[in-house]
Formats: sequence, structure tokens, C-alpha cells
Amino acid sequence: MATTATNRRVILKEYVEGYPREEHMELLQGAEVPLRLTGAEPAGSVLVRNLYLSCDPYMRPKMSRPLRESYTAAFVPGDTITGYGVARVVDSSDPRLAPGDLVWGITGWEDYSVVTPPATRLLSKISHHGVGEGAGVPLSYYTGILGMPGLTAYVGFHEICAPKKGETVFVSAASGAVGQLVGQFARLAGCHVVGSAGSREKVELLKTRFGFHDAFNYKEEPDLGAALKRCFPDGIDIYFENVGGAMLDAVLLNMRVHGRIAVCGLISQYNLADGEKDAVRNLAAVISKRLRLQGFIEPDHKHLYPQYEAWVLPYIRDGTLAYVEDVAEGLESAPKALIGLFHGRNVGKQLVRVADDE
Repeated sequence: MATTATNRRVILKEYVEGYPREEHMELLQGAEVPLRLTGAEPAGSVLVRNLYLSCDPYMRPKMSRPLRESYTAAFVPGDTITGYGVARVVDSSDPRLAPGDLVWGITGWEDYSVVTPPATRLLSKISHHGVGEGAGVPLSYYTGILGMPGLTAYVGFHEICAPKKGETVFVSAASGAVGQLVGQFARLAGCHVVGSAGSREKVELLKTRFGFHDAFNYKEEPDLGAALKRCFPDGIDIYFENVGGAMLDAVLLNMRVHGRIAVCGLISQYNLADGEKDAVRNLAAVISKRLRLQGFIEPDHKHLYPQYEAWVLPYIRDGTLAYVEDVAEGLESAPKALIGLFHGRNVGKQLVRVADDE
């Protein structure tokens, strides 16, 4: 049995201004690493073999020079990029995890990672995969519908927006990892749901695969406000915000009184310098319409994951929920896959398969 392995890793070469490019990252052909913890790591560390890596929009701000306090630390040039992923435990000094366990949580963009406290608290053991009760649940789902994006969709829609049957729901970036789920959760709640996306292919996917009642391609709409008025003649009760900028400005004028807005992301703004960011001019509508606009992040709601998992698993297993993944093959494809998010190249949840679970 091998005692060492070659560990490739993807690093951030330099801080990014504007749109990131593949050359901002580099795949390093690493040295041999031991396949056991050496004892020099902090107590509670875990050595994992990475199987799937998640590409997520929140990673873009982490690629920029930190200019202000944020809820998540910036990447450090020269260091391995980190993000959500699925892995198998190789060795562990964490009493919760044993060699052979499958986990999802924060890991490195590399073949093998040593996860140390406090990051080990974000490693969750996967119980619903393989034979028996969990049969038919792919491991890759723990980068998406059963991982951070899934809990994000659940918390933002059900906990923050508190939908009522018959209400109207608008989801921007609706074909992405979170948006595709919010739309389906809205339909299950008896709401009328409309989504926006950036291509005709994605709009068709929203209507035919994910069950949105209507959808539009924002790139083909010269007037976003008019598009929203067409889709919501009586206004919007709930807006799940993934985009920001001009879309948010248009939505504010089309919200109904006492509407709710869950601010999950602002992907249209991540690649813009401070002086280039779109001004939101219609904030007065928050007052006049008595709107509730709330930002949130998934780590604050980890305690709800068991509740979410128990709720969503039956819908996955019986096919009620559709889920689309865009899988890039190999660690070497990770930079291109991440960059594609910011150009709308992905269709569905973007992830990278690093290794097969042998």
C-alpha cells in the first residue's frame, strides 16, 4: 500500500482586478506528500483525498486584494485556493471522523488536503450515499443541492422570505446552483415563480426542466423594468437576489407592498472596481413599499442543515426536484471552470471532478 502520493494544487498567482483570467491561477505539479498525518498538525486535523470541488461566485471577491473587512478572508497569492468540496478521509485525529468516511465542506484545490481546526468544524460526514437508505444520491450532489448551495436556497427562501401559497416569486441568475433550487422550492410552496437567465438555452431549461412558470433572457430585454412588469403585472412578493446592479434597481420598483428580498449574491458587481459599480437608485422603494431586504450567508445557518437534508432528500429520491450539473474533468480544468461562472458559460451547478471514489 502506497505511503506517499503526488499532490498537485491550484494557487492564486496574484490579486485580481476586473475579470479574473486563467493565468491568475496556476496548477503546480507538487511534491510527494505522506498519506498519513505526521503528528506535527494541530490536534483534530484531517487528511482527505479530494473527489469533487465546487466553483462558486463567492470565490471571486476572495481573489481581490482585501480593502475592507469581509465575512470571508481573501485568498493569499502563492497559497492553495480553497472552497467547498467532497472528499474521503485518509487519516484523522478528529474523533468525529475516521479513515474511509466521506465528507463535504471546505477543502483545498488540490489532490490531498490537510484540514486543520477550526476549518474541520465545516467538514460534515456524508451519510446518504451508496447502498441502502441513501442509494441513488450521487456524491457530487454534496457540492450543490445537498451542500452549501442547497442550504443557501432553503434558508433564503423558506426562512428569510417566508413564502405564502399564491405569492409571486422572482429569481435572478435562476439557472445557477442556487437559483434552480429556489425556483423549484417556490413551485413546491404553491407560488408563481419567474426566473431570469443569460441565454435562450437557459431560459428554456428554466421552463421545461425546473418548472418555472415563466422566464426571460435579461440580455434580450432593453428595459428590465418593462420585462418584470410583463411577467408580474400585479408586482413581486418575493425576490431572491443573486445579481445586483440594474436588475435590483428594476426589481425594487416592481415589488409589492411588504415584499421580501433575500440578498444571496451580487454577481454582476464582483468584477467591477468601486468606481465602476452600478448605483442602486431606487432604494426609496424600500421605505414606500415597506420592504424587507436582508443579506445572509450559509455558515450562519449550519444548524438548519439536518432539517433541510431531511426535507429535501425525499424530493431528490422521488424525482420531484430536478438538478443539473456542469462537470469539468480533472484538477487542471478548475481555473477555467471557475472563470466560466463570470461569463455565464456554465449550465447548472459548476463543479470539478478531481478523482473517482475508488
